[in-house]
Amino acid sequence: MGEIDRGIPQVGGCGACVVLISKYDPTTDEVTEFSASSCLTLVNSVNFCSVTTSEGIGNTRDGYHPVQQRLSGFHASQCGFCTPGMCMSIFSALVKADKPKPGGEPAAPPGFSKLTSCEAEHAVSGNLCRCTGYRPIIDACKSFAADVDLEDLGLNTFWKKGCADVGKLPEYSADSVCTFPDFLKSEIKSLIPPEVITGDDSSWFHPQSIRELHSLSDSDWFDDNSVKIVASNTGSGVYKDQDLHDKYIDIKGIPELSVINRSSKGVEIGAAVSIAKAIEVFSDGTPVFSKIADHLSKVATPFVRNTATIGGNLIMAQRLEFPSDIATVLLAAGSTVTIATASKKMLCLTLEEFLEQPPCDVRTILLSVSVPDWGSENVIFETSRASPRPFGNAVSYVNSAFLARTSLYAASGGILIEDICLAFGAYGGNHAIRARKVEEFLKGKSVSAPVILEAVRLLKEAILPSEGTTHPEYRVSLAVSFLFSFLSSLANGLDEPAKAIAPNGSCANGIMNGSVKSSPQKHVEVASDYLPIRSRQEMVFNDEYKPVGKPVMKAGVELQASGEAVYVDDIPAPKDCLYGAFIYSTHPHAHIKSVNFKSSLASQKVITVISAKDIPNDGANIGSSFPMFGDEALFGDPVSEFAGQNIGIVIAETQQYAYMAAKQAMIEYSTEKLEPPILTIEDAIQHDSYFHTPPFLAPTQIGDFDKEMSKADHKILSGEVKLESQYYFYMETQTALAIPDEDNCITVYSSTQTPEVTQGVIAKCLGIPLHNVRVITRRVGGGFGGKAMKGCHVACAVAVAAFKMRRPVRMYLDRKTDMIMAGGRHPMKAKYSVGFKSDGTLTALRLDLGINAGISPDISAMMPMSIIGALKKYNWGALSFDVKVCKTNMSSKSAMRAPGDVQGSFIAEAIIEHVASMLGADTNAVRKKNLHGIDSLKVFYGDAAGEEPTYSLVTMFDKLAASPEYKQRVAAVERFNGGSRWKKRGISCVPITYEVRLRATPGKVSILNDGSIAVEVGGIEIGQGLWTKVKQMAAFGLGPLCPDGEGPLDMVRVIQADSLSMIQGGFTGGSTTSENSCEAVRLSCAELVERLMPIKKSLEATSGTRPSWTALIAQATMASVNLAAHAYWKPDPSFVSYLNYGAGVSEVEVDVLTGAMTILRSDLVYDCGQSLNPAVDLGQVEGAFVQGVGFFTNEEYATNADGLVINDGTWTYKIPTVDTIPKQLNVELINSAPDHKRVLSSKASGEPPLLLASSVHCAMREAIRAARKEFAVDSPLTFQMDVPATMATVKELCGLDVVERHLESLSAAAKA
Repeated sequence: MGEIDRGIPQVGGCGACVVLISKYDPTTDEVTEFSASSCLTLVNSVNFCSVTTSEGIGNTRDGYHPVQQRLSGFHASQCGFCTPGMCMSIFSALVKADKPKPGGEPAAPPGFSKLTSCEAEHAVSGNLCRCTGYRPIIDACKSFAADVDLEDLGLNTFWKKGCADVGKLPEYSADSVCTFPDFLKSEIKSLIPPEVITGDDSSWFHPQSIRELHSLSDSDWFDDNSVKIVASNTGSGVYKDQDLHDKYIDIKGIPELSVINRSSKGVEIGAAVSIAKAIEVFSDGTPVFSKIADHLSKVATPFVRNTATIGGNLIMAQRLEFPSDIATVLLAAGSTVTIATASKKMLCLTLEEFLEQPPCDVRTILLSVSVPDWGSENVIFETSRASPRPFGNAVSYVNSAFLARTSLYAASGGILIEDICLAFGAYGGNHAIRARKVEEFLKGKSVSAPVILEAVRLLKEAILPSEGTTHPEYRVSLAVSFLFSFLSSLANGLDEPAKAIAPNGSCANGIMNGSVKSSPQKHVEVASDYLPIRSRQEMVFNDEYKPVGKPVMKAGVELQASGEAVYVDDIPAPKDCLYGAFIYSTHPHAHIKSVNFKSSLASQKVITVISAKDIPNDGANIGSSFPMFGDEALFGDPVSEFAGQNIGIVIAETQQYAYMAAKQAMIEYSTEKLEPPILTIEDAIQHDSYFHTPPFLAPTQIGDFDKEMSKADHKILSGEVKLESQYYFYMETQTALAIPDEDNCITVYSSTQTPEVTQGVIAKCLGIPLHNVRVITRRVGGGFGGKAMKGCHVACAVAVAAFKMRRPVRMYLDRKTDMIMAGGRHPMKAKYSVGFKSDGTLTALRLDLGINAGISPDISAMMPMSIIGALKKYNWGALSFDVKVCKTNMSSKSAMRAPGDVQGSFIAEAIIEHVASMLGADTNAVRKKNLHGIDSLKVFYGDAAGEEPTYSLVTMFDKLAASPEYKQRVAAVERFNGGSRWKKRGISCVPITYEVRLRATPGKVSILNDGSIAVEVGGIEIGQGLWTKVKQMAAFGLGPLCPDGEGPLDMVRVIQADSLSMIQGGFTGGSTTSENSCEAVRLSCAELVERLMPIKKSLEATSGTRPSWTALIAQATMASVNLAAHAYWKPDPSFVSYLNYGAGVSEVEVDVLTGAMTILRSDLVYDCGQSLNPAVDLGQVEGAFVQGVGFFTNEEYATNADGLVINDGTWTYKIPTVDTIPKQLNVELINSAPDHKRVLSSKASGEPPLLLASSVHCAMREAIRAARKEFAVDSPLTFQMDVPATMATVKELCGLDVVERHLESLSAAAKA
């Protein structure tokens, strides 16, 4: 049964396919609306519903909706793939906020919604965006909030700074979109709802009673494997279907499952009631219920909570060991459940009994959950969860819920625990449990440090993560922290960990959910997680080359917002189109003996399997290739060389059939006569398994290491730092469509950054000339380097299949397959020796670096130069290194935004911090002392250093690190740390230097007879604003021909890349493609100006006035002037690279008890020269920075023992979201001295700002250092902190046993 989305294979975790579903009740004439993830929503489940998409609220034909216009005007869309989902999440929030309430309420001010700023921030909390960094999206959403100060919103096209006015925004009216048209209402009123379908030929059943459900489950055709019982289907986002289903039973129509009964005893909620509805029910109740509602609002995402059911969540917890927050919270609240068994018995069990039963079979139905009313007298109820995202959309590492009845203890005036329930879940056990021994111990006791210490010891005996659980020690430590926090609040004289948290504050990221008690609240401050998001942008606009330099809106942004923008998978399927899915190896080094399929519904859908034998005789088994570096095979044949390697392509009639069929593959392996796989850097070094770095790419050593090392006053002879990989997480996974043509020709529509390379690889693979292969790319839904070499494999795969089948073939990888095969950023391990003077001056550095490149060369030969290039931002005196590019049996690593540079820059910071720590010196003082002067800069960087006026790094670093405000903030951090035991703050300032290289690039400008302009460039629009800058440059270049001197920007269209139309297109990457393309367009325009200027002058002489643009072109057409110009721009050999500079300050807060981290503020200063478009460059700075934050913090790229990626989806791999970006993000773009060697004095902005995210990691180190100082006097303050620094890592570095040590010291003091 198909889903209702356009095919986005994200399984509910990203929000790109959010729609609004509306249901109409003809008896009450009421419409109910809610957002939903369309990729999880089965088509039949929305029978009699109205589905509104982003195109439905606004489009090119009917006009755009204010949500779409404001997102566009606030520059809140880059690649655009997530934007329709963002639009619908915001629109859904507006619909909910503006829906008339019973009893009425004041109307919102004109132009605004009733939405609050806080609600606006949460509206997109479940939506992922890899491009923008979220800040402009939040601003666009907040522009609808009546309580917002419009002047606080960021750069937009509606007003200039200081002139904010709601009247300048696209007008918003709450009733502008009808979510349920009258004709649909009439149709529903005229229909009689169908009875349950019982025919064996039907696929969708809708029982109206428990009896009917039992009747269906007793049918001869009922089969556990082929029949699926559903209420909302959201569970498939976690537990993916492993086969097709030919029958579905929808149980939402059973009345018993939808009951909501309130009484003095409590609340009964039917199992099919949505989590969102349950939150409403609990919110309108006693304090305990309110706390349950608050915790449930952190479960999943808004659009999943709207459809996911309470019962489905609990059934998954019971049957599949799902790490449920709901089960834990309801367990602590003393809940009971009613179930109907397969034998038709009705049982009422406590939730604890239900969870402890053997897993239910599919015929057992959970009917309802009952939660008792505990009142509020002397009841304390708290819930906690630790997860990478505060607002939800992340499974907990551990969750807990505690309920206690207390009384005053007359003897001490303290609190006596009369009864208590302690529930813990998600720690790695089979299900949520009650810590019974701890409960029994605490009953009747007054809380003190010794009592808590003993309770903690008992708890550690109960919390036993099962084998294979990630971070088991961390999870146990979290459980201890939660119990300690709760019990501390009941004790007199103990330092209460939650004292800095607001009433009813955050329960996410390990923060307590607040308590219900009769005593006065001690909480006084707002939790850092719940601080409002603020920002500031400062930049200089320049009219010298207008419209270049203006912050014009991104080209095509409104098409992106409405969902009308066409990506590869949006291209209508050609006639007889087939679909493919990869079968990949799970073994790192083995012979492939056979591939067979399980007997299943999905395997019956297999048309054929394409493998290496289907490559034409004149072709080659090649999937990607980069000139001079080497190739990678398309198929692992006859040996699979890494886990995740493609060994075949299943072909089926739909993409869903292909996905499912691929899961049925059974591969037989043999390792006979094969060496064991090489999986690590250490293994590769031991076996001398390396890739060669060509001499022209090898970085140059500086000075005499031994000589300069001998001058050092101090030496660190052995330091080490490790950096793991990072997955691209483009929103659009790898996709391509191949259409065979006549005469052995083929056209491939590919989502790629490298059409030219892709064309060459396909031609070589098929054994045909290049002119037989046309690769077309219109736009890419996010790339970051992952759509360069890695995109070639999918394009080649569909090309081979289409060539073989003589039918169109398309592939759209599901997220899991994409993550397993894509590779990602290069992991590496650095060892260093460094010498330095007593004043912090560096004298010499030796770096031994191992890079895990994976199985093929890809672009890994370029890594040493990039790593050392970024490392050279400091004057090391002498610099010596040995870089080994290791060949391993892993998926090949490839270029990812700022490849090598981000690692090299961070390694430099790790060394500097080590040096400062050894000296006991201020880290910024050591940084400043070792920043280059112009002379040393030229020694380290050669010609790329440029002239002294363009060296802006020292100025920018001083602007931040030497400012009075920074010194005040450092002092404030020290004061905070002195007064806070359980939360620590850190602040750090980091400089960056990033070398970029210019490349030869083509451009073509064609003026059509009506004056409209078509532009072609070699670069691909991947969200970086290339089309926008190119349009501006074309208008500027043609400006001399226009009456006002400014070209017709609105008449310029950049058209899709076509490898046969625009040859030598090169690749899109390295941050300079936009400026390279702009310069090629400028040269083309200059040629056209030269041709057209005589005609312009002739018309002026004849008429005495300047001719209009259209009149000029009309005359040129009549005169047969060539109105197309092509240029192939090549950089001056004396200026092929230049340096980019920036500096960033970040301040963070670390929770010592949980390892959670909040970025309180980040200030970024970046030199982008004379910006071609400040809005585009600002977006690049913010987006790159936030992507870097993910790399340095929570993006955990985990593999199993065979090297197969296991964090392979949105469920386990966590990129930044709205709730993890800085609470205050300030960006300043500065314009350094003009340098006309650069394109109109502009500079790159796509990749360099990512390096600034290391300031967050460095600030975290400072906060951890403060914690180690507080809790472990003897613990070294110099410590290794690798990348990423996840919550588990942070907690471990702060101390997994800080609670126990703290309690032991208190107990010892009490005894003394």
